[in-house]
Amino acid sequence: MMSTRINAIAIIMIFKISSAWAQEYQPPVDHNSHSHHSVAAERIAHNATHGGDSVTAPVETAVDKEAMPAMAHHAMPDATPHAGHAMNQNGEPISKQKNSVLPNVRDPHAYSDGYDFGPIPRPKMGDEDKHGSLWVDRLESVMTRNSTAMTYDWQAWYGQTYDRALIRAEGEIEDGKFKDARNELLWAHAVTAYWDTQLGIRYDSGKGTDRGWLAFGVQGLAPYWLYVEATAYVNEQGRTAFRLETEYDLLLTQKLILQPRVEMNFYSRRDDSRDVSSGLSNMEAGLRLRYEFQREFAPYIGIEWASRFGSAADAIRASGKDAEEARLVAGVRFWF
Repeated sequence: MMSTRINAIAIIMIFKISSAWAQEYQPPVDHNSHSHHSVAAERIAHNATHGGDSVTAPVETAVDKEAMPAMAHHAMPDATPHAGHAMNQNGEPISKQKNSVLPNVRDPHAYSDGYDFGPIPRPKMGDEDKHGSLWVDRLESVMTRNSTAMTYDWQAWYGQTYDRALIRAEGEIEDGKFKDARNELLWAHAVTAYWDTQLGIRYDSGKGTDRGWLAFGVQGLAPYWLYVEATAYVNEQGRTAFRLETEYDLLLTQKLILQPRVEMNFYSRRDDSRDVSSGLSNMEAGLRLRYEFQREFAPYIGIEWASRFGSAADAIRASGKDAEEARLVAGVRFWF
């Protein structure tokens, strides 16, 4: 009994000396871990006093003392300065105080441990590249019973996928002069995969008084691949206008395509100098059959019906001309 108590006292003294050395030369430990060692020491003293078995006590103490640095490392997240903190662009930790001011702060380079592209240029996504294109929808000779004229309808754009500059022009040339010309400079912004909104200006020239307009509209493909241009206009005189153009490609074969086309123009006021009436002023409807030698080049022939309405039709009839006429057209469509 006496030898057992002497052994227990010796073990307690060794444990206290070891604990003091660990506190002086090892990182600080968690309170829960410290209390665990105190309980172990009390159990050793209790067993020694009451004659309990003390054989396993030194083994448990030795294991706990060896595991103490690892337990302290996991129990105290501040033991490593960079642990648990966001990193800035220079790879330096953001302080707790900054995190408390900006709780949702996230460094864009944190996923790469602070590394960025360095001197290498940042790679571009596909929608960041700039491209341009010219699309001539109609360049045709128009033959009627009394005259022959040249009609053009083209548009060109330059920019990115979502934002681009757009120039759109349509007109008729007769006897070497512009009978009617519509020119638009627009900013186009993609709102869906198939639709653009457009904002810009329009300028009318040719016969009569020149007019300037502010333009806003949409352009794109409706369901079943129906091409649509719908644009509203307003000018400084308080005049308003609306233009609607639709086209549809009916594939007879992979190269032979029949295209119905309809265009309508509406105005709030009549303009006799330009043969414009209020309401529905004029309408064109036709069929064009084209053969695509390539997708970028296709000649065509067709027939078109054109008519003017209201006061413009009365003025044309008074001059001895027809307000309604059938036209034969032949031309080419191309783009690049």
